[in-house]
Amino acid sequence: MAATTGKRHFVDESELGVTSVFQNTHEHAVVDHELSADEKVLVSLGYKQEFKRDFSIWSCFSVSFSILGILPSIASTLTYNLAYSGAAGSVWGWVVASVLIQFVALSMAELCSSMPTAGGLYYAAAVLAPEGWGPLAAWVTGWSNFLGQLTGPTSIGYALSYMILTAAAIANPDYTIETWHIYLMLLLILFTSGVITMQATKIIGWINIVGTWINLIALIIFIIWIPVGSLHAPNPNRIVWTSDGIVNGTEWPTGFAFIMGFLSVIWTMSGYDARTYPAPKTLRLIVFFKVRLAFHLSEECSNANVAAPRAIVMTAQLGFYLGLPVIIVIAYFVTDIEAVVASSLGQPMGALCLQILGQKAGLAMFAISIVAQYCVELGCIVAGSRVIYAYSRDDALPGSRWWKKVNTFTQTPVNALWFDLSVNALLGLLMFASPVAIGAVFSIGAIAQYTAFTIPIALRLTAAGDRFRPGPWNLGRWSKPCGYIACAWVVFIIPVLCFPAQKGKDLNALNMNYTCLIYGGVMMLALLWYAIDARKWFKGPKINVEHMIYGQDVEEREVIVEREKA
Repeated sequence: MAATTGKRHFVDESELGVTSVFQNTHEHAVVDHELSADEKVLVSLGYKQEFKRDFSIWSCFSVSFSILGILPSIASTLTYNLAYSGAAGSVWGWVVASVLIQFVALSMAELCSSMPTAGGLYYAAAVLAPEGWGPLAAWVTGWSNFLGQLTGPTSIGYALSYMILTAAAIANPDYTIETWHIYLMLLLILFTSGVITMQATKIIGWINIVGTWINLIALIIFIIWIPVGSLHAPNPNRIVWTSDGIVNGTEWPTGFAFIMGFLSVIWTMSGYDARTYPAPKTLRLIVFFKVRLAFHLSEECSNANVAAPRAIVMTAQLGFYLGLPVIIVIAYFVTDIEAVVASSLGQPMGALCLQILGQKAGLAMFAISIVAQYCVELGCIVAGSRVIYAYSRDDALPGSRWWKKVNTFTQTPVNALWFDLSVNALLGLLMFASPVAIGAVFSIGAIAQYTAFTIPIALRLTAAGDRFRPGPWNLGRWSKPCGYIACAWVVFIIPVLCFPAQKGKDLNALNMNYTCLIYGGVMMLALLWYAIDARKWFKGPKINVEHMIYGQDVEEREVIVEREKA
């Protein structure tokens, strides 16, 4: 053990309610300075504190809720809930899928409390895997999560770009949206978002608090304005709560079409808002991302092993309760579903606002949704940069030595952030190829993220055994039942994500679902890399605390403990 000066402090992770990689290495961290409670927990996981902990539970929740973006998220998925299962299917689908998603959020929150590190699922998979399988479990989980996260700023930015240009087309009917217009707008959004999100943690926290209020205000305005603005329109739908309101808009049986309508709530509470451009049926980017964001920010949150899991649960719960009235309002007051989902504008929310409120009022309501969508983009970039930093810290990505650097001024991973944005700018070029090309990239996130968060939950239920140590926020005797329901939900919904709306002779290259092909192909390359080379040097989470002591060095451990007590 390296010599140190001053009084040494032995960190015993077994007494802190964490599930640590030290349980596999039989080592313990030793530091030569006083530790705060949060730093002690992080050190017990094998990492030294590099970020400022300026996020409170409300700041952490604000980032998650800002990304949730209930109104713009639902706006981006109107093509699915209305087109697949009609007005009644939209409402009942929201209720059923939201309840099932709560079990996933609860299981994720419990893992976060036990392992509050920016590596999140990747770290958990490595620690909970059977002996000898940790590196492979971490590699698969990490790359799956990374693939899903990487396309986030592009997907939301593309959606936002199209929304802005759609607003311009509504205001000026003579304007025609061109692909290069969308790309330049995307670049502008990525650049301005990067400048904002590269700031210090405290500033980011305040920005996302503002974003939370913007999203809440936008939601309230929508819930009030749409019913009031529809007074001159035909009577509200009377079949929202009956089976007559379930209209099969697919070529599959009605029951399966109803399940496919779950896509809206899964996306809103779990994924990126990327469906606001033409040919949306080429996409299946449905990822459990938003309620999981607090996991990635846990190293910047004070009292992280309690605040971060609470933020996850609060986000999932409010997403359910606040999204339901939005869905009900849309289901009651939409007058022509086909005109909304197949509008020449290419943006269903814009078409809905025009249909119900008219041009001027509709444009104003649409503009409010655009502002809320920009807040979603900011939170997405913050989360993506933390994931890249966490994996680079363990040398799991090409160029890790650059992406793992923390800016000395802002104490945030600025290099990782701009790397993320640069890749997303390149991915955006695929819009010039075809909607199928850019849709194929976005569809990576569907199965990718579901796989990433299911692996550690499944390992927690099976291989981990007594090695899992519940944190201060835990489910107690309900832990395993919640975990089993969460895993069952994922196993059930993943095949649904792979189905296109059409079948038989109507299925073609433009409406095919490429999720399995794209995700499977990329992950096969990642596994091939691991088998040929990475298995020789990749050992999972890389401990970076400065000093350690082996667990069997009892005498030295006792000396350190006595010094600490003195």
